[in-house]
Amino acid sequence: MEATMKAIRVGPGREFQVLAAPVPAPGPGEALLRIEAVTTCPQWDLHLRHDEPMFVGHRFVHPYPLGQPGHEATGTIAAVGEGVADLQVGQRVSAWRDAGHGRDGCYAQYVVHRAENLLAVPETLSWEATASVELAMCVGAAFLRLRQMGAVAGRRVGVMGLGPAGLIAVQMACAEGAQSVTAFDPLPQRREHAAALGLAGVVTVDPAAADAERFPVRPSRPALETIVDCVGLKASVEWAMDRASDTVQLFGVQREDYAFGVRHYTLRLSGYPGHSREAAEYAVGLMAAGKLDLTPLVTHQLPLERYAEGIDLLEQRQAIKICFRPWWEA
Repeated sequence: MEATMKAIRVGPGREFQVLAAPVPAPGPGEALLRIEAVTTCPQWDLHLRHDEPMFVGHRFVHPYPLGQPGHEATGTIAAVGEGVADLQVGQRVSAWRDAGHGRDGCYAQYVVHRAENLLAVPETLSWEATASVELAMCVGAAFLRLRQMGAVAGRRVGVMGLGPAGLIAVQMACAEGAQSVTAFDPLPQRREHAAALGLAGVVTVDPAAADAERFPVRPSRPALETIVDCVGLKASVEWAMDRASDTVQLFGVQREDYAFGVRHYTLRLSGYPGHSREAAEYAVGLMAAGKLDLTPLVTHQLPLERYAEGIDLLEQRQAIKICFRPWWEA
């Protein structure tokens, strides 16, 4: 009898189905991942729910691939395909790179991944602590660039937005030796959540209360030297450009043009450098050293059968990330 697994197929709006699907087999250069935890990516999950393009030229087409848009996953190797020598059955790994949304995704009990997209993670950490390695890799790529620019160590650093990426950015700024970190978010519950990390030298601020005396507009002496934007909105980026004395690192997804004015002529504006295994290994290294904790990103854990409820919580801003546990009973 053919082995089957649970997987979800997301439809328009709040529609989705929990299906019994065949357990896939890995081909050459692939590995079968038994998924223990998979976290939401609010960008994909919420844009899919509202049929809003993720970027220019993108559109969602139904039926959507099985298990998508899940891509931040962790678990153990269940089988390996021909030619895979650096992964072993039973090894604990996380997906560090999104396999692409044209193939089956990780909202399932098993998924086939290219072996090169999987990275060993510490077995001492909880499943929810290793699920979001892919996002940590993304933020890590920005911080590796900032390190090359000499823009974090000993600097007064700002972080715009305290969603999942912002919580990682705050921790990475501390790990990179920032003199201080000021984190901005309009939602009081997110500021409280960030403050609960208990990191020395970190303060949280409501951007609406960021007065001109504390955060003056250039060319007055700025309170912040480097700002990492994890929002992507024009107002957020331009606010940062007006107040950073040296560097603004862009991380939030850009959907509109930003205005780089004459007053910004001494500012270094850094675009996103792209994904890399180096950045994934950097992030996992921080996790292993106790300098990066991804568990605060997860505010709720649910079985796959409660997918719509989880996305409701994201939409209502009552959650930061949902961790779905495919082997939990509904």
